[in-house]
Amino acid sequence: MKPEDEQEARYREAVASYGAAVERLAAGYERDTGLRQDLVQDIHIALWRSFAIFDGRCSLRTWVYRVAHNVATTHTDRQRRRNRLAALDEAAAVPAPDNLERSAEDAETLRALYELIDKLKPPDRQIVLLYLENLDAAAIGEITGFSPAAVGKRIQRAKTLLASGFSETKTHA
Repeated sequence: MKPEDEQEARYREAVASYGAAVERLAAGYERDTGLRQDLVQDIHIALWRSFAIFDGRCSLRTWVYRVAHNVATTHTDRQRRRNRLAALDEAAAVPAPDNLERSAEDAETLRALYELIDKLKPPDRQIVLLYLENLDAAAIGEITGFSPAAVGKRIQRAKTLLASGFSETKTHA
């Protein structure tokens, strides 16, 4: 098989297996619908290009998440620089996956969760989003470069911060 064909086959396999996860990760990094679509497209372009050098030393899942998070982090940094003086759009809600119907309360909880996650430092945000994708500390460590123990500590710290943020949100509501 030609290298271009292998690249295309790997990309198609990645999209089939992890396309929905890429969409969810993009939603975790970008709430604006148009910018989120751009981010997803940028991730797909980066994934396709990256498979030209993919050598199989890590799993396909790890590779996809690593590329997606690198692109999303760059996107977030770029957006923050552009919008440093702009206020956050508090009214934006993160849409639920198409195959799930959520009550208004569930949608509000999900929106509040993503707002709190958005306030975390980028490495912690990345770890929490991977954790929400049900990856274990070892897999998250492989993607982020942190040791599994450091990932575990960051997850616990983030859970505490998120829980206190929810408590404050409900107290003020």
